[in-house]
Amino acid sequence: MKKPVLLDASIRMNKTHYQHAAALKDSTLVTVAQLAGFDEVIDVRSEAEYAEDHIPGAINCPVLDNAERARVGTIYKQVSAFDAKIIGAALVSRNIARHLETKFGDRPRGWRPLVYCWRGGSRSGALVHVLQQVGWRAGRLDGGYKAYRRAVIADLHDLPRQFQWRVVCGLTGSGKSRLLRALAQRDAQVLDLEALAAHRGSVLGNLPGEPQPSQKMFESMVWAGLRKFDAARPVLVEAESKKIGSVRVPEALIASMWNGECIRLEAAVELRVAMLQQEYQHFVSDPGLLGIPLDCLTALYGQKQIDAWKALAAAGRWDTLVRGLLENHYDPAYTRSTLKHYPHYANGMRLELPANNDAAFDGLAAQCLKAVL
Repeated sequence: MKKPVLLDASIRMNKTHYQHAAALKDSTLVTVAQLAGFDEVIDVRSEAEYAEDHIPGAINCPVLDNAERARVGTIYKQVSAFDAKIIGAALVSRNIARHLETKFGDRPRGWRPLVYCWRGGSRSGALVHVLQQVGWRAGRLDGGYKAYRRAVIADLHDLPRQFQWRVVCGLTGSGKSRLLRALAQRDAQVLDLEALAAHRGSVLGNLPGEPQPSQKMFESMVWAGLRKFDAARPVLVEAESKKIGSVRVPEALIASMWNGECIRLEAAVELRVAMLQQEYQHFVSDPGLLGIPLDCLTALYGQKQIDAWKALAAAGRWDTLVRGLLENHYDPAYTRSTLKHYPHYANGMRLELPANNDAAFDGLAAQCLKAVL
């Protein structure tokens, strides 16, 4: 039977309307590769989700906080999905209103934010809808955090192989991290893994009052660093083993570093002893902090040696203690590891630190860049 003309026209109009609506909806979806096109990235997941890992630079504006998310989830499981949605919608609405009043109210008309949640679904969709109604060109990350995490894993497998790595090697206390900072101040491409890991990379390397990031967050920060680099220029990095404290260096990155050209930083033992006492001032101020880290070495050196090192710390004999740790533990271990993992070490350019001051490190940075660029 032939459809009435008016009904046929109505069907066509409705079809056009839904296609147009779908196109508008899809136009808000963006990929990880498009992150740089936005003014600000907003993570609407709970505080706990954000703390474990997030896109570097993203701000946390939960539409459901930790307690609210747990409450809605419990109602969903124990009562019904419908009741959970009613309560969740009310909570999300109140939280979005609060964010508009306290965080977004001063954003300009042309502000372009990117919003993401766990899967790129209802939590991010709710905020994007409101932001677009205001008039801001808000985007929503397609697939949410899960899509971002997949991109990070894939990029960390591929990106390290694209760069020319120059690896700063040197015994403990020779100033490798300070040289990296001096190189960065001269606009060199530097990946400071120990700074990202919040750890100095040794048994005594924990930074007081600064916990290490989660493994995922560490990988996110490494990923963000790698994405900024120009493959036509070398990247400078400090020699590391597979782990920096509790976090692991991504496999493709450590493999690329091990295959990189080496820069050999050398310093007299007196300079190294002095610099280490500056860097580890928290131990000098509170010798008791050394107890647990030194106990970790008991299996290697025996209780008698550990007690002797603790006694030196308690007596304030820091020069003797630091030199003893260098000669008996750090130097042999570092030399074995370097020779094992860095085959180009013997042919690396040699830099000798003349003094323990910023001018000396700046001079070495200039000398280094002249040779590697």
